[in-house]
Amino acid sequence: MAKYKDTILTKFADNVRRKRYALGISQEELAFRAGVHRTYIGMVERTERNISLVYAEKIAKALNTTINELIK
Repeated sequence: MAKYKDTILTKFADNVRRKRYALGISQEELAFRAGVHRTYIGMVERTERNISLVYAEKIAKALNTTINELIK
């Protein structure tokens, strides 16, 4: 999977990480809130997963934001 700075996956990953840091929560806590496995969040943040819209929405809701905000 390409890891170029302009890919939508990289934008999503960077914004998830920034939002998670801003909330002061761990990857494990975010995973719990989103209802996914703890390793999944790490894989998303490292762009190792091509995330589906369903999981993108779960993560966005767990971060109290929208998918749109996470892909800007």
